[in-house]
Amino acid sequence: MAITTFPMIEKCTSIDRENDIVVTDLDGTLLRGRNSFAYFALVAFDVDGVLRLLFLLLASPIAGILYYFISESAGIQVIVFATFVGMKVFDIESAARNVLPKFYSEDLHPESWRVFSSCGKTCVLTATPRIMVEPFLKDYLGTDIVLGTEIETYKGRATGFVRPPGVLVGKNKVDTLTSTFGDTQPDIGLGDRDTDIPFMTLCKEGYFVPSNLKVNAVSTKVLPKPIVFHDGRFIKKLTPLVSLLIILWIPLGFLLACVRLSVMSFLPIPLQYYAFLATGIRLIINGIPPLHIKKSKGLLFVCCHKTILDNIFLSVALDRPVPVVTYSTSRFLNIFSPIKTITLTRDRAFDASMIKKLLKQRDLTIFPEGTTSRGQFLLRFSSLFAEITNEIVPVAMETKMSMFHGTTTRGWKWMDPFFFLMNPRPTYEITFLNKLSYEFTCKSGKSSHEVANYVQKVIAETLSYECTTFTRKDKYMALDTIVKNP
Repeated sequence: MAITTFPMIEKCTSIDRENDIVVTDLDGTLLRGRNSFAYFALVAFDVDGVLRLLFLLLASPIAGILYYFISESAGIQVIVFATFVGMKVFDIESAARNVLPKFYSEDLHPESWRVFSSCGKTCVLTATPRIMVEPFLKDYLGTDIVLGTEIETYKGRATGFVRPPGVLVGKNKVDTLTSTFGDTQPDIGLGDRDTDIPFMTLCKEGYFVPSNLKVNAVSTKVLPKPIVFHDGRFIKKLTPLVSLLIILWIPLGFLLACVRLSVMSFLPIPLQYYAFLATGIRLIINGIPPLHIKKSKGLLFVCCHKTILDNIFLSVALDRPVPVVTYSTSRFLNIFSPIKTITLTRDRAFDASMIKKLLKQRDLTIFPEGTTSRGQFLLRFSSLFAEITNEIVPVAMETKMSMFHGTTTRGWKWMDPFFFLMNPRPTYEITFLNKLSYEFTCKSGKSSHEVANYVQKVIAETLSYECTTFTRKDKYMALDTIVKNP
């Protein structure tokens, strides 16, 4: 019996399914693509870096030969071993919770999701290790039951092997499904390959889902829970080819990043714009600051926060160094940055007094989000800056990268500038907005919270971002990490 003898997924109705149970495979069924290499690669790099990714890439041809010519189970076991052997279970769980959901959510098959989301009880039955997929499936899709391959562990570390009954393919899926549901027969079974037939025949209805990367993935906006906070270094999925290119690029990219950092550290600010052009960095300046801003004193530039390099690029855009006030000082900025950093004490009255004194001598920069953030949104702005001065210039900042994110929460923070500058052509786009008029300042009678919310709103509108009430604390709690110096 071939799986193509089952009716196509398009013929499965999603009406009046509130009391039905659906059981679906993951790769190639609930997800558009069959190949799960990219997700293993993301975990490999996030936990152990480039050498682990290289090990996985070298093992993938062996896994492919076993998978297609010997045994599907054997091929998957090779990938599991190469990815997990020696890893701390905590680190695997952390990567699965904070890195993978974004990439999984961008690959949902529209027809499978239509049926899956219409059913009252949902189950995913997959050969992929449960530890990798459960956070996404339960937290973001609301999946009731996740049945996946279980990995062996010893003293908190993965051994690289899998627990009995082994990889969940073929008969192992049937046995696992039967032990889970007992005498209850699931209503719908979804699969994409012949090894899914055994479990699909246990269901009242079975439907074939052709693996097809050309169909448009489900919009992430319709998911039960938005993926606001995510971590990890990579912008794109790591296919084998992309992984190879990145491994080859990293040594060259690191040298290029060092050159770019040297430019930022040692060249005078007026020369850095041209040095950026020469080294492949794009700095786009919108709303060019008028002359009185370039020669001003006492202005507070209020910016959204994209990377710890923000204040360097802002100073280059203004053609002069503008000190930054912050609650925590990056070791990188202390060592490499030509821009002075002033550390706040978190005593609101003392900090306000100190900044007022400094503004009498110079312009300053502040990042009221309190931490860097990704995505098309802004964290809630602290209202401290609004109490200090009425001379406020909102600044909208946007970064564009092709390979690596220039921020991390769980990784090595000191590597953030290197990863940003390792992108072949990193871009900063800075938009200077009009200085706040009298009616939008505290001097006119508005509260500091109203002013902060207004500044957040005008920056968000400029960037086509969403204003949120999420705070810095929410970010680190969501990523399940305690960070002393974010």
